[in-house]
Amino acid sequence: MPGARAPCPSPVIVYLWRMAAELTLGIITDLHFGPEARHMGKLRKLTHQAGDLARDFVRRMNDQVAPDRIVNLGDDIEDESREADLVRYGECQDILRGARAPLSNVAGNHDLVNLNRDDLNRFWERSGPLYYSFDQAGWHFVVLHTIERQDIEIRVPTPQLEWLTADLAATRLPTIVLMHHSASEQSLDDSRWWPGRAHLALVKERADLRRIFEHSGRVRAVLNGHLHWNHFDVIAGIPYVTVQSLIENLDDDGPGRAAAAHAVVHLSERRMVLRVLGSDPARYQVEW
Repeated sequence: MPGARAPCPSPVIVYLWRMAAELTLGIITDLHFGPEARHMGKLRKLTHQAGDLARDFVRRMNDQVAPDRIVNLGDDIEDESREADLVRYGECQDILRGARAPLSNVAGNHDLVNLNRDDLNRFWERSGPLYYSFDQAGWHFVVLHTIERQDIEIRVPTPQLEWLTADLAATRLPTIVLMHHSASEQSLDDSRWWPGRAHLALVKERADLRRIFEHSGRVRAVLNGHLHWNHFDVIAGIPYVTVQSLIENLDDDGPGRAAAAHAVVHLSERRMVLRVLGSDPARYQVEW
């Protein structure tokens, strides 16, 4: 009809377009800068290689991947003393900040044996609690702080659960949850580190966390480190992915062979493709 105006784009269409933004993450976890670490009398963490492997990761991100964000899932250090831990945590952060992408950090249990919230915030260049959220390119990211009572349990206290519920209710964006310990129900019987010690690997409130994730209708995936292996499972339609440690020894003992593990995650409206690279590779794909 002459003079008729073309219809304006629907707000729903604009919203879906924003959700469809593609995003690439570079993931690294459990770097363990620090002294030699043995478990059950065997060399399990190749901590002396942490610096070189972290620099290799940054070079790969800069030269080959060009991610939109770097995510560090925690345990930058193998705790020793406050003085040594401050130096090593700072060294690790300096290396990771060599990547040409913003860096988001998660607190690991080893990071907080001798250091505290203010120490980590100073390195992270932020303030406030060690749980937080942010948006990027039409995606919402939630960083949780799983708290270990050393050799006792892993907790997410009630105030953080309440914050999480409110945070997810306030966003309309698809959400990725980042945490150090696992909120899944993965069996640990055949792991090197955790047989009989699930209380030190899995969050005590994991069922509560999963209910919050599921009720929100926003959470697309949950990523964690800590367990020193690759693992993938889906609970109530939400994928839970554990990423292998950078310095895990893949051999039974010394001199050892480092996993050199890191992940590249491609997010889009329709799918997530997560590839773990290095000497212990894995590939997971989820269609939404």
